[in-house]
Amino acid sequence: MSNTVIKVEGLSKQFIISHEERERYTSLRDVIAKQAKGLIGLNKNKKPITREEFWALKDVNFEIKKGDRLGIIGRNGAGKSTLLKVLSRITEPTKGRISIDGRVASLLEVGTGFHPELTGRENIFLNGAILGMSRVEIRSKFDEIVAFAEVEKFLDTPVKRFSSGMYVRLAFAVAAHLEPEILIVDEVLAVGDAQFQKKCLGKMEDVSNEGRTVLFVSHNMSTLKSLCSSILYLKGGEVVKQGEVEDTIKRYLGESKEQLAAGIIPRDFHRKYKTGEAFFSSLVTANANNEPTGDFHFNESVRIIAELEVLKPIDSGLINFLIGTAVGETVALIADTDNQVYQPKSYGVGKHKVMVTLNAKLLPSSYSISVFIAHYHNGMPIDWVENVHDFIVSGVGIPKGSDYPWGIVHGYLEPESKWSYSIF
Repeated sequence: MSNTVIKVEGLSKQFIISHEERERYTSLRDVIAKQAKGLIGLNKNKKPITREEFWALKDVNFEIKKGDRLGIIGRNGAGKSTLLKVLSRITEPTKGRISIDGRVASLLEVGTGFHPELTGRENIFLNGAILGMSRVEIRSKFDEIVAFAEVEKFLDTPVKRFSSGMYVRLAFAVAAHLEPEILIVDEVLAVGDAQFQKKCLGKMEDVSNEGRTVLFVSHNMSTLKSLCSSILYLKGGEVVKQGEVEDTIKRYLGESKEQLAAGIIPRDFHRKYKTGEAFFSSLVTANANNEPTGDFHFNESVRIIAELEVLKPIDSGLINFLIGTAVGETVALIADTDNQVYQPKSYGVGKHKVMVTLNAKLLPSSYSISVFIAHYHNGMPIDWVENVHDFIVSGVGIPKGSDYPWGIVHGYLEPESKWSYSIF
């Protein structure tokens, strides 16, 4: 009898994206007037809505055997999270066939499967019931789940009051301990501290050694090398390679390095907003010597270099960079300001290069960059490209030979601070 637990054949997923020109500010009076005109057919100035087809997955085929630990890699937008959502039955595929043999538990984002109004205790039983477990089975694992999550003090508190870290602790503990045959985990573990991440990885290895199957998405190559038995490499919604860990990661990093050096953003790259007045044609991250790289140490400055092609003159434009995490949380908005006052610029027809150096120290994690330019006078976006570039920060910034007794790095930024002391 075959020991294949997941078989994916010709899987494709399509999304329809709507684009509508929006106004920055509309008064309540204007909204009521427009609605009234629309009811009697007098509103002739309604902005047209354009729709765009976007294939997040295209003809994906692969198999996973029982007990495999499959790592899934690829740049942001490659289709990794969409694939996990389809496998978890959260979203339906557009085409293709999926065969799954076994009970699936998934942890795709903070609080997956939790009801915010219920307590931690109630959510443990709720998740167990969703997985098809009896109350007796859940009780037998209950103490182990609570001990692993380290949230005993807050067990009878509604989870809506939990921090994101507490959410992840409990959600992972539930997903991993309620004996699913297949455990699916996205980059959500990046929310937890370093000590908890290490414990989670150890638990996933234990789960696999018990004959259960693990699917794990991560941008941390060293973690994937230590945990996974094989790697699936996605690019543009398609499978580039599925195979041995070292070879597949080597190919991914090699292609990423080539793309990183060029940093080209094709005109047909999906954009959140576009007017045709200008578009970003490239974006790279570089070190202090302006050498393109996507791998930084904690103490290194991160330099962002973008190229903007202007087709129609822009009198007053403002460029912003957004730094986000692998789990979709925005870390920082970087805009051209002087003492908190925006500094819009004029852009004539042609190519313009913009460079900004981040002074704030980013803590170890995977990050993604989005960029947009907008008209300063009304805030309307001209070109907005999301998650166009990835980079990684490693290390904890502690000098060699020094001790780091608490062993945990919290958050994503180490802000500049001024301290003062006084004696009372």
